[in-house]
Amino acid sequence: MTQHRDDWNTVQTRHVEAAGTRFAYRRLGREAGVPVVMLNHWGANLDNFDPPIVTGLAHDRPVYAMNYRGIGASGGEPPLTVAAMAADMVAAIRALGLEQVDLIGFSLGGFVAQQILLDAPDLVRRAILAGTGPAGGADIEKVGSVSWPLILKGLLTFRDPKTYLFFTASRQSRSAAKAFLNRLKMRKADRDKTVGLSAFARQLKAIEAWGRQAPQPLETIRRPVLVANGDHDIMVPTENSRELARRISNADLVLYPDAGHGGIFQYHEAFLEKVRAFLAA
Repeated sequence: MTQHRDDWNTVQTRHVEAAGTRFAYRRLGREAGVPVVMLNHWGANLDNFDPPIVTGLAHDRPVYAMNYRGIGASGGEPPLTVAAMAADMVAAIRALGLEQVDLIGFSLGGFVAQQILLDAPDLVRRAILAGTGPAGGADIEKVGSVSWPLILKGLLTFRDPKTYLFFTASRQSRSAAKAFLNRLKMRKADRDKTVGLSAFARQLKAIEAWGRQAPQPLETIRRPVLVANGDHDIMVPTENSRELARRISNADLVLYPDAGHGGIFQYHEAFLEKVRAFLAA
């Protein structure tokens, strides 16, 4: 059995042609095992996947971290709907030759993962929905109005806005924010292309449209799902995680204490252990 020994912070960026564009991705891990496909948050490129989570998962199986259309080194223009992003990711997964995958979607990636579960259920074996919520969920359409003041605060205080958006104000959470942001800087070469303001704005329109969208038939999802979040998420309020776990019949819920939108990064070791056990079941 062959095992990739690449390091997440040095593994090369690759591309796959699908749905009329080139999607950027990075792959790490073993040849054998059900592949894990990771889908990330608003404004995130490949450098925003948390290294210890990717590396830890790669001990058991191949891991694919994906960019959406128009993000980072991917071609094209970002879609204005979550459904279009999901169609892109389904096409990219199939173009990679993957017959069935496990999905991990964080925030916007969780919206996309839900859509894939509904549109292409046979493509998914298990799914993790982290820091996310259902279509039409509580206050999801307010992500922009909640985020802009904290993005400005980040600029004025010379801190990455994720400090305020993803973490609580407690000493423990702010310390975790610092450690998380330092991990994202560990890759020094071949970093992904920065996400521009236009792409940022187009993704926000898709998120706000998801927040205004009619509820979807989540009760029809039959795949096992793990829902995870911090207990003080202000971007996609935590009650949305509870709602997902209530409406998806085969779902488990874990909420991390004194943690915000980035609870899975604050508790990355516990989250990794939980996910590995969930995917191995």
